[in-house]
Amino acid sequence: MKEDNEHGPVEIPIDGILDLHTFSPREIKELLLHYLSECREKGILDMRIIHGKGTGALRETVHSILRKIPEVESFKLAGEDGGGWGATVVRLRK
Repeated sequence: MKEDNEHGPVEIPIDGILDLHTFSPREIKELLLHYLSECREKGILDMRIIHGKGTGALRETVHSILRKIPEVESFKLAGEDGGGWGATVVRLRK
């Protein structure tokens, strides 16, 4: 999967872990929708989205987007071994 950011095209592995640190906020919605779709196509139904702790604005953006996607079965903040409140774990519907 390729997304354009300020540094040019970036190859993102479809492995169930998406780190948003290298993307600008305006890229997040399209990136997240595309990534979740690609994961479903590959049969990856459990994933982790790393948004960082910071002010919580990016986390809220991610959660707002996830709430609107019918293919998302559930999501919650990761446990301490998965990034704590700096990451969200997502379960997609089969």
